[in-house]
Amino acid sequence: MPVTALIASVSLTGGTAYAAPTTPVGGEALGSRGLVAPAGVKKPPKTKATSYVVADADTGQVLAAKDAHGRYLPASTLKTLTALTLIPKLDKNRKIRPSRNACNQEGTAVGLSVKATYKIDDLFKALMMSSGNDAAMALAETNGGLAQTMSDMNAEAKRLQANDTVAKTPSGLDKPGQSSSAYDLALIARAGLANPEFKRYISTKTSTFPAPKGHYEISNHNKLLWRYKGMVGVKNGWTSKALGSFVGAATRGGHTIVVSVMRHEGYFWEEVADLLDWGFSVRGNATPVGQLVDPLPDAQAAPQPGASAPATQVTPAAQPPLLDTAAKKQTDSSKTVGMVVIGGGLLFGLIWLGYGIRRRRGRSRL
Repeated sequence: MPVTALIASVSLTGGTAYAAPTTPVGGEALGSRGLVAPAGVKKPPKTKATSYVVADADTGQVLAAKDAHGRYLPASTLKTLTALTLIPKLDKNRKIRPSRNACNQEGTAVGLSVKATYKIDDLFKALMMSSGNDAAMALAETNGGLAQTMSDMNAEAKRLQANDTVAKTPSGLDKPGQSSSAYDLALIARAGLANPEFKRYISTKTSTFPAPKGHYEISNHNKLLWRYKGMVGVKNGWTSKALGSFVGAATRGGHTIVVSVMRHEGYFWEEVADLLDWGFSVRGNATPVGQLVDPLPDAQAAPQPGASAPATQVTPAAQPPLLDTAAKKQTDSSKTVGMVVIGGGLLFGLIWLGYGIRRRRGRSRL
């Protein structure tokens, strides 16, 4: 392979090299970093979000997008993947006492205590309503530990074809290498809506929560559950590095629209409501710009060729080293050329070695 072709075949981000894929998941148009919107209908409303997706959850049609596959820090929206992964694995009626490690997690917490006993059902409410980082760790530890849970979450992401997503924490707290995209958040939310337990947790506005003595009330952090007609819910998130992120769904007239936004610099609730309104107004009348793909069959654990997302990210996920990537990109012809070059070099070296030996022998006779 020519050197120029090798350089063109990899994308360098943050000192890491990885191959640029051929076709984005969901369609070619979703590889664009700019706005992608259908012709013949009004344009989607403006938003300060760096990346977003508006999709019809019923059909999977993507109605509009901006930098759909851009990889960004997900903050607490990653808890959607935590819930979707662990709900089928943990008995909701099981009772546990959280570890001190879980109770002492930084950031947003529901207030777990080592002196209290909680049902798994309580912990999922705390996770999806109160965005409890302590609940996220308690669930991960109950699932067999942090390493096991990260493995399970990343396997679930691959099954969903959410290939921009790399989970490093169960809570979404920032960690190098962690990433997701607006497209992936929409995929995960759509899958979650099909799970009755997931849907119950995200749509609950208030609930009582156990304390060492008695109970107290917790409420859902999704403000649109109170403000937007037909809001089903899902999850919001924020950290100083990730900025604002959100994925949510609403149902009107028997139809459900999903909106996801990432890296929003300010107050996004009204903008999300406007995007939902726009989605309801154009669904069925607009030509889709892409598609939310279905999960892979259970037998397929890895993404298929051409199913990776564009090489666009803020915090890069762990990627193969440059030499590994270059080796994988070699063709039969490039390998043949390489063998010829190496063979020629070895032959030249042997000739030069023989010439040197003859000169030494000639000198020794003098």
